[in-house]
Amino acid sequence: MNRIVVKTQDGEHTISRHIYGHFSEHLGRCIYGGFWVGDSPIPNTRGLRNDVVAALRRIKIPNLRWPGGCFADEYHWKDGIGPSAERPKMVNTHWGGVTEDNSFGTHEFLDLCGQLGCEPYICGNVGSGTVQELSQWVEYCNFDGISPMSNLRGKNGREKPWKVRFWGIGNENWGCGGAMTPEFYADNYRRYACYARAYGDTRLYKIACGPNTDDYNWTRVLMEKAGSAMHGLSLHYYTVPGEWSHKGSALNFTEAEWLITLRKASRMEELVRSHGAIMDEFDPKRKVGLVVDEWGTWYDVESGTNPGFLYQQNTLRDALVAGIHLNIFNNYAERIAMANIAQTLNVLQAVILTEGPKMILTPTYHVFDMYKVHQDAVKLPVFVESEILTYAGELPSISASASIDRDNRLHLSLTNADPRQEQQVKVELRGISLSASSVISGQVLTAESIGDHNDFDCPEAVKPADFKTVQIDRGGAIVTLPAKSVAVLEFS
Repeated sequence: MNRIVVKTQDGEHTISRHIYGHFSEHLGRCIYGGFWVGDSPIPNTRGLRNDVVAALRRIKIPNLRWPGGCFADEYHWKDGIGPSAERPKMVNTHWGGVTEDNSFGTHEFLDLCGQLGCEPYICGNVGSGTVQELSQWVEYCNFDGISPMSNLRGKNGREKPWKVRFWGIGNENWGCGGAMTPEFYADNYRRYACYARAYGDTRLYKIACGPNTDDYNWTRVLMEKAGSAMHGLSLHYYTVPGEWSHKGSALNFTEAEWLITLRKASRMEELVRSHGAIMDEFDPKRKVGLVVDEWGTWYDVESGTNPGFLYQQNTLRDALVAGIHLNIFNNYAERIAMANIAQTLNVLQAVILTEGPKMILTPTYHVFDMYKVHQDAVKLPVFVESEILTYAGELPSISASASIDRDNRLHLSLTNADPRQEQQVKVELRGISLSASSVISGQVLTAESIGDHNDFDCPEAVKPADFKTVQIDRGGAIVTLPAKSVAVLEFS
């Protein structure tokens, strides 16, 4: 039997709500046709879809990263302000070669964040932009006084500053953001960050471009040369079942591919641990947060769609990937300050898909809804003793994380990666003894098939249900997790 021990009295670190962040790029139908419908019969508020905003508010989206991604390092923010009809057009060279009309810019993005009730995370242009350009963008957003940029903001209809706190200094500057060496980028980071000024009481949280996957040298160089000038260091890692040339299908996959995908998702723990160890050498007090601001599954695009739009369906497999990742992030909350799934709408591992006026919630969305109980709760140390799946490479059946919130409610999140068998888990809450009067409730997400998903004809094929297969046993609990499932339990 699998065994989990939760040390209920050893909570020390808070799980930042920003671990549950999202990422939206000018890519495919993420912005246009996703968030932004402009003057449209689709119900909207100032051009932003009401149904999408309501769905994201439900999962308490804490922050939203924008405008990219690779797009960020070719985006010039002044092209996206002022009267929409007067904004210059540009070619989106990274994603499909389509024409970008800049109708969604700084004002629209910050209006979106206001409607969502989340914090904006703006990624600045280091690859093709100037120090002055980024400096002026910060001033435009944050300065409350008389200056060229605040005057321009007022001319464009906004008197008060937005007070944007999170700023990325470039994106993937080792690749699409300029093909830089870590030494060259570290010097540039210090220069750009120097002129990203703090105005008034808005203290900036500056995030440096970190490594791609397991480029540990990049992390070492950045921490050594620029660690004292940053607040966060990003990490990008995508779960790709196959090779980059043939990543595999989002819908048509085998049981072996299911397990390969989940094994690759589990690799995130190795990356967080290893990059974190290097960061600890230079930052033993952990003042610099690890910011995993691009993560998720990446498959071949759906047949018949633009290859540059990265549109893919989202199945129960993606829900397991999300549950495994979020458990890892919760368990490393002392180092991880933020994470952003890629991407929010209609791109890669989206939580929402839209098609004209229609909208569906993906299995990944439901995992975020179930896991939101961990936001700003205290992490509880968890020991997991799991059976190992061996019929397609070794993979632990069970992953878990736990927290206790301000109302003293304990939540335990679990995933069962086994596509065939339910798994029994003995849960011991060390420091708490359950009794007949204890209340255990929860939800579980599963389906008949590993490839089950929601589509516009059947939008609720995969959705959470009440979790009932748990019983109190000798002061602890016996949990029976269905095959291929994600569950969150509440003990009160």
